[in-house]
Amino acid sequence: MNMIANAPPIIVTDPPGKPPITGVLDAGSFWPHIDLAKLRDSVDVDGSVTAARLTHAAANALASVIKDLSEWADTQTAAGFAALSSVPAIAINGTSVKVLCFERAVYAYTKADLIERYAGADATGRTKPGDARRELQDSDYRADALSAVRDILGVARMESELI
Repeated sequence: MNMIANAPPIIVTDPPGKPPITGVLDAGSFWPHIDLAKLRDSVDVDGSVTAARLTHAAANALASVIKDLSEWADTQTAAGFAALSSVPAIAINGTSVKVLCFERAVYAYTKADLIERYAGADATGRTKPGDARRELQDSDYRADALSAVRDILGVARMESELI
């Protein structure tokens, strides 16, 4: 007796791809524009995050970083620097380190917000809300953002004292 099973074919799909995203966030002449496509690639935001979610998270991150740097920016403007890119700093591949730190802060706060709000937006796709791995990653991105802001301000990242 011959037995042949005819099951429906198994279809394997890839995780959602990165939908094309265009646009920049503009916070005024002093601050660098935030390119959303560059942000998506830099912090590995997957296709499950819509353009609207990414834009919202990035706008909130941008506002937070600017708030943290507002007094410092006022001082720089008073000293005659019209843009963050014109504030004296070393350059890497033609880009001011202060601009690189600003982008890093905005990108890291954006990624932290996405991880916090959308568990599927993490890099591994294996976390669930409240998962310790997700929380660790969220706090790591927030610490990275804070370090970037402190680098722009020129202050130490950590204070310690001998006991």
